[in-house]
Amino acid sequence: MARSGTSEIATAEATLIRQARRGDAAAWETLVRQHQEAVFRLGYLLLRTPAEAEDVAQEAFVRAFLALDSFDEERPFRPWLLQITRNLAKNRLRSLSRYWQMVKRWWGEQDTAVTVTSVRPDESAQLWQAVQQLRPKAQEVIYLRYFLELSEVETAEALGIPPGTVKSRLHRALQQLKLVIELDFAELKEVIE
Repeated sequence: MARSGTSEIATAEATLIRQARRGDAAAWETLVRQHQEAVFRLGYLLLRTPAEAEDVAQEAFVRAFLALDSFDEERPFRPWLLQITRNLAKNRLRSLSRYWQMVKRWWGEQDTAVTVTSVRPDESAQLWQAVQQLRPKAQEVIYLRYFLELSEVETAEALGIPPGTVKSRLHRALQQLKLVIELDFAELKEVIE
């Protein structure tokens, strides 16, 4: 009997997926409601901060929706969605780790061999908060250059400015970040010195 119930749930979910593919917003919303708690929990377990988990969860649902046409209805939806979530969370951790490496190099530390495991989740969250205190233009140049790993030329193209301006904005943004860390995030200063 339990097997029949599982089959009925899978059939109902496949129906919702087909409806969502045809543009039925209510069907997609139902799928999101059914899986949002699991997606958020996985994001939280991997990233350790509610804000990061929410961001990853939202992005996971957007990516899933955009890839819905390629999803195989014969497979269960939740594992596929959780795989998307896991990949996004891991990418975010890698980006934060690379950003930490840049900050440590910039701060003058000799040993730049930082790994994802050496960046504690609470430090990552604090660094993210520190960057968010910068002016929008400073945030943009940092996000594009270090989080998305664009070259200076690519960053310049994305912002519609000359490469030399990227260098000067980046320099000012890092100076501002240093000040924010010194004033508001003293515990980060100890980590990167």
